[in-house]
Amino acid sequence: MKTSNVLVLILVLLYINASTEWPIHTVCKEDNLEIHYKSCDPQQDFAFSIDHCSDITTHTFNIRAAMVLRHSIKELYVKLDLIINGKTVLTYSDTLCEPGHSKLVFCGKKKGEHLYYEGPVTLGIKEIPQGDYTVSAKLTNEDHVTIACADFTVKNYLEY
Repeated sequence: MKTSNVLVLILVLLYINASTEWPIHTVCKEDNLEIHYKSCDPQQDFAFSIDHCSDITTHTFNIRAAMVLRHSIKELYVKLDLIINGKTVLTYSDTLCEPGHSKLVFCGKKKGEHLYYEGPVTLGIKEIPQGDYTVSAKLTNEDHVTIACADFTVKNYLEY
């Protein structure tokens, strides 16, 4: 019996290591707006949610995000790409954490700590562009190591 348990455990571990993609998660799906995401970091998935899709078009909305850090954050950089039909049409990057100047409460967290944020976010946009597109988001630290990475698929059929 013990041999069969060990064999099953080995097969499960091999299957987990062979899997190269994380599942697609639904952030929200209301009326004519859908947002899904999938982690593009082969080592780690994370949790992300928004209270209501319709809140995104307001100035500020509430999110929840959680993960376990695989690397410390002394400095943190974000890069966002807007991708339409496979082509990057807009790129935005910013420094979120740096010594003496931090925009986020979790700046300075160490490897192995839980990162959890629940609260307001302001995008600074008045409306979500209509159509189907991808927003690729990547957070890296001072060593250029990926902290989190995701591709968000947005489907917006609302007419403003």
